[in-house]
Amino acid sequence: MQRARPDPRSALIALSITEIASWGTLYYAFPVSLPSIVRATGWPTTATMCAFSLGLITSAVAGIPVGRLLDRYGPRWVMSSGSVLGCLSLVAVATAPRLAWFTAAWALVGIAQSMALYPPAFAALTRWYGPRRLRPLTLLSLAGGLASVVFAPVTALLVRHLGWRATFLLLAAVLLVIATPLHWFCLRLPWPGTASPRSGTAFSDIRPVVLSREFTLLATALALAALSLYATTLNLVPFLIERGLDTATAAAGLSLCGVGQILGRLGYPTLTRRTSPHHRMAVLMASGALSIALLALVPGPVPLLFAGAVATGAVRGMFTLLQATAVSDRWGTGRYATLNAFATAPAAAALAAAPAAGALLAAALSGYSGAFLVLAVLVTCGAGLASAAGDGRP
Repeated sequence: MQRARPDPRSALIALSITEIASWGTLYYAFPVSLPSIVRATGWPTTATMCAFSLGLITSAVAGIPVGRLLDRYGPRWVMSSGSVLGCLSLVAVATAPRLAWFTAAWALVGIAQSMALYPPAFAALTRWYGPRRLRPLTLLSLAGGLASVVFAPVTALLVRHLGWRATFLLLAAVLLVIATPLHWFCLRLPWPGTASPRSGTAFSDIRPVVLSREFTLLATALALAALSLYATTLNLVPFLIERGLDTATAAAGLSLCGVGQILGRLGYPTLTRRTSPHHRMAVLMASGALSIALLALVPGPVPLLFAGAVATGAVRGMFTLLQATAVSDRWGTGRYATLNAFATAPAAAALAAAPAAGALLAAALSGYSGAFLVLAVLVTCGAGLASAAGDGRP
């Protein structure tokens, strides 16, 4: 008797679990562990953070060939291999005797990120669910948002009792045990297009789209928005401290930003029903510009600053789903993984630069108010480009 294949709901449940594990181990564990790493090794904080940023840049670059592999072979092999590579790369991080080794290990983590985080998971659900993709994509992004809630305190507890090296070894084992079997056994649905493995994957097939004016404007708008939204939210705590809040209250503001992200993702389906793709993108980016400008221009009181944090978080939460759907809304789902990799690679690189960009702007402009105003202008430019990009061509 032929074994029954899992349906998309099984894949959605599996990916919701693996995204929590993958984001928690491959991304959120590092910022929590950073002070302990610096204290134990004596490596400079800036250089150690640059190793993490190199991993994010590597992930952005690797996303393009990974997207082609996804379109050709599907997510089962790609994401299973990514979780195994993630385990091995975290072991390399944990055993790094020197900063150079540590930096190279994070570049390896970046490749694993490109194979295990949101882009391949979004590609899988987009292809399997087709026109019904928005709800599962929303549910997946909500699940992924729990990664920091789960792994930030757990990592902090482990680092305190075990040290950072043993913590990363344990996290590597967690990733291997949770993600690898779920990817292998639950991502077995037939993959559209695999009957002809080479069809639709050559660059010549997608060149007209990638080199089109609409696609270029879309990718640029996404990059500007990513840089501004992430630079704002990742520098929210020092900004609020600059406004006179104590560290605990500023941290509460960052938590409210996280609540805003969840609210934004819950509200995104309503936005899609009422707007076309390019209007949706322009409205979302204009809202981001307004919320960042509100933070920059309002000195207080605290509730108003917190309202700006929630609003900015809501836009950032919607932006995650916008990135997941912008390509499929315009050019369909047939070559989604490859096209989406090209479209979001500049945004991923901007995300890697975002923490340093916000801090450098604040230093150059004598404070975070001026930095946030510049970031608001950049998002406004992105909104203009999004409006000019239109809804693409099939």
